[in-house]
Amino acid sequence: MRYLALFLICACFQINVAQDLSANPLQSQDAIQQQKWVDSLYNGMSIDEKIGQLFMVQVFSNKGKAHENGIAKLITQQHIGGLIYSNGGPIRQAKLNNQLQAASKIPLLIGMDAEWGLSMRLDSTYAFPWNMTLGAISDNQLVEQTGRQIGEHCKRLGVHFNFAPAVDINTNPKNPIIGNRSFGEDRDNVTDKGLAFMKGMQSAGTLANAKHFPGHGDTEDDSHLKLPTINFSAKRIDSIELYPYRKLIKEGLASVMVAHLNVPSLESRPDFPSSLSKHIVTDILKDSLGFNGLIFTDALTMKGAADYVAQDIDGTKTKSFVQGGEVDLMAFLAGNDVMLMSENPEKGIAKFVEAFNNGTITEDRLAHSVKKILMAKYKVGLHNYSPIGIYDLENDLNRLEDDLLYEELMENSITVVKNTNTLLPLRNLETKKIAYVSLGDDDGSLFLDELRKYTKVHEIKADKLDGIISKLQNYNTVVVGFHKSNSNPWKSFKFSQKEMTWLYEIARTNTIILDVFARPYALNDLLSIENIEGMVMSYQNSKIAQEKSAQLIFGAIAAKGKLPVSTGQFFPVGTGETYNSISSLSYGLPERVGMDSNLLSRIDSVANHAVNGKMTPGIQLLVARKGKVIYNKNFGYHTYSKKNKVDFNDIYDVASLTKILATLPVLMELEERGSISLDDKLNKLMPEYKNTNKKNVTLKKMLSHYAQLKPWIPFYYATLDTVTKKPDPKYYRKTRTKGFNVEVTNTLFMRNDYKDSIQKIIRESELLSSLRYRYSDLPYYILKDYLEGFYDKPLSEIADDRFYKSLGANYTTYNPRKKFSLKDIVPTEVDNYYRYKKVHGYVHDMGAAMQDGIGGHAGVFSNANDVAKIMQMYLQKGFYGGKRYFKNETVDKFNYCYYCGNNNRRGIGFDKPQLGEEGPTCGCLSMTSFGHSGFTGTYAWADPEEEIVYIFLANRTYPQAGKNLLLRENIRTEIQRLIYEAIID
Repeated sequence: MRYLALFLICACFQINVAQDLSANPLQSQDAIQQQKWVDSLYNGMSIDEKIGQLFMVQVFSNKGKAHENGIAKLITQQHIGGLIYSNGGPIRQAKLNNQLQAASKIPLLIGMDAEWGLSMRLDSTYAFPWNMTLGAISDNQLVEQTGRQIGEHCKRLGVHFNFAPAVDINTNPKNPIIGNRSFGEDRDNVTDKGLAFMKGMQSAGTLANAKHFPGHGDTEDDSHLKLPTINFSAKRIDSIELYPYRKLIKEGLASVMVAHLNVPSLESRPDFPSSLSKHIVTDILKDSLGFNGLIFTDALTMKGAADYVAQDIDGTKTKSFVQGGEVDLMAFLAGNDVMLMSENPEKGIAKFVEAFNNGTITEDRLAHSVKKILMAKYKVGLHNYSPIGIYDLENDLNRLEDDLLYEELMENSITVVKNTNTLLPLRNLETKKIAYVSLGDDDGSLFLDELRKYTKVHEIKADKLDGIISKLQNYNTVVVGFHKSNSNPWKSFKFSQKEMTWLYEIARTNTIILDVFARPYALNDLLSIENIEGMVMSYQNSKIAQEKSAQLIFGAIAAKGKLPVSTGQFFPVGTGETYNSISSLSYGLPERVGMDSNLLSRIDSVANHAVNGKMTPGIQLLVARKGKVIYNKNFGYHTYSKKNKVDFNDIYDVASLTKILATLPVLMELEERGSISLDDKLNKLMPEYKNTNKKNVTLKKMLSHYAQLKPWIPFYYATLDTVTKKPDPKYYRKTRTKGFNVEVTNTLFMRNDYKDSIQKIIRESELLSSLRYRYSDLPYYILKDYLEGFYDKPLSEIADDRFYKSLGANYTTYNPRKKFSLKDIVPTEVDNYYRYKKVHGYVHDMGAAMQDGIGGHAGVFSNANDVAKIMQMYLQKGFYGGKRYFKNETVDKFNYCYYCGNNNRRGIGFDKPQLGEEGPTCGCLSMTSFGHSGFTGTYAWADPEEEIVYIFLANRTYPQAGKNLLLRENIRTEIQRLIYEAIID
């Protein structure tokens, strides 16, 4: 009778398939074809071939010819039905798989453990986040997409079954084998994530496998090493452990893997593996839960099954089943369909043949499982088998869309578990002195590099705790990164006793943010968190996890994650402080903001052409869209000697970008608060202009280059000896002496009072003969003098205090030699007309040099990342990093072309796109865009309509200013054109 029942279950499975497809005639027709294919194949098979289908054996693509020959022998002589691939590489596996499929009479069913992607087993393949990380995500569509993309990888490699998802509910933090492989401890969250993953993977044509039935989440033993015991009541197991299976089965789950567990409440025989229990496999899984799909044993080589021994009636151990293949037979009789990784397939198959011949296995029972296996083969397309294509295989398994998904997964998972007094995200950077301390045994340098994109962060190291505490006295905020190996989910995750002591002591004397790049259970051993103000769970120590976590700390991305498990006494499951982005720049892939990576990469060739054509020794290039930096690269060297490659933290003399990076924001602030007006005349702002020809010049006209001011006055030229053409000793000394304190270079000091002479020369200069657009530096000499008088401090301090510090623009400064090493400063020229030396760390512009390096029109040094922050602030109408610098209307007022009708494209301080054919842009962006360019080859532009910021920094003036080949060949605007051609949304 029991075999009749098995036959009926098999028949019902076949009927259900047909019924499920009957709504669509084409699908119904396919079901008929499937049945014909299965029946035809089955009816033509010998008993040996049918029994062979029940075995899936383990294969390695890195074990050499002897191993491969042994597998081929199992295929040809034992007629095995499937392979499960383990370690190796994708190309090797594909080639071997093609060979083994060719050797098999019936196409082989291929399986793999690829829970987080093929990299679980193979080199050169993609690793998605662990299930525990996915468990922290609220948006299950992302989990479904993860399943789909893993399924696509499997299918591309000829893998039909992925033994995933693990739906074990990890309620035991000490679980040595599940842990990170679980979606968490909450029954509903695990179920929702498992269902989403299953749907995604099966939608890609790869069949899913829920494991480890009936539930491996609450044990402290590893079934690879021994038989774990699950000591819960049947009621508890039914309501918790079995819950995900019930849901997934209803939604079309393809297969289940039965674990090797001792579950006394479900199986009365002592120490009897669940994988061999008919009550667990047949009565519960098949009958009670109504599962009609394929049932796999867990690996039969695992000690939980392989070490099983039978007992006589008197309880003495008398017979090992391992050597005789009895375990395989018992697993089959319990109701399993596929014997996974038999200890000895030949003996196992022989035992099956013997059991069939003596009637222990009936034809109906054999047909039940074999036909299910054949149906699965049809379902994955093996009725139309074709070999795996090798061409471009590795690229297909490491795609851009996988990187895009990984980014989004990490952004959605990272969890803020504690945030005392809303410490996070970090704001008011001008008040922060931040240190970074690294704990753990893995590298945290990527995290530190990303932190430093937002503000100045010093890494503190010491061999002893006292040394750390002493060095941290100068800081008011400490980020502690706990970094553990990301190579696999079983790696050590705990704090050492020394690390916990250091953490407590650092927290006792400092405001700290602890960021944990390991599984959440790392927090279990913490005895106190009272002094830890901020705590972030980043789950993994991957490159993207480190980068995204730093971005979250500074509010560039929102905090969204929720703990998938409870961590010790402090944080229950579901804990997670959320907050929105505070509009700082983030960093990521172009497609995240509607740009094409391949099209954007064409910029490389233009930049390389500029460097190779000696238009400039080097370049920093940055592109941001919608608040995300999507292209940030360096090209060339500091000089043509090619000793120092351009680095992200190198700083350039940005020349006239100074106008909009230093002078203009200070003026905008004063105008907004009513201290000045754009219609104010010079004689009102500066009484010394009362009796000059410039007394009626308005601020609006000056800043629009529409005030009849001369374009440029070579102030330095009047200070040169008329004969030698070198600095006249009347105005200069070679060392700093009384009355000669204006540092032009470290070997040239100008007379103090000549700065006043410069202003006098400007006041007395003639106006142009007619009112027309004419670009001029003179307004910025004048306004620099005004601003320094208003604030009674140098413009360098004004800009730093009011903007750069709070923006985190710590690479933006005047007179960089005072703050940076020369190796980090790009030289601008070998001067043979004024300073007669290499201009390195001093401003290139002569007029700014004569003002102690601080000009309103020139003198600022910066890197592309910092310039982008300021331009992004303008683009966001005066808001950045949680701080409002200007009102929306203030930015609009200055970014307006008041004299366009007079053929003057300029805004107030900002340059604007050309009105005709020639101009500062590619001619392919909106008139709302704005920016500026600089003599040294620099360029900064922002476009509100497409939300694009573009920064180009160069030292095209080195070694000689000469011909401006960058301008002549339109390098900067050609790159701008390519940026806009890369827009895809």
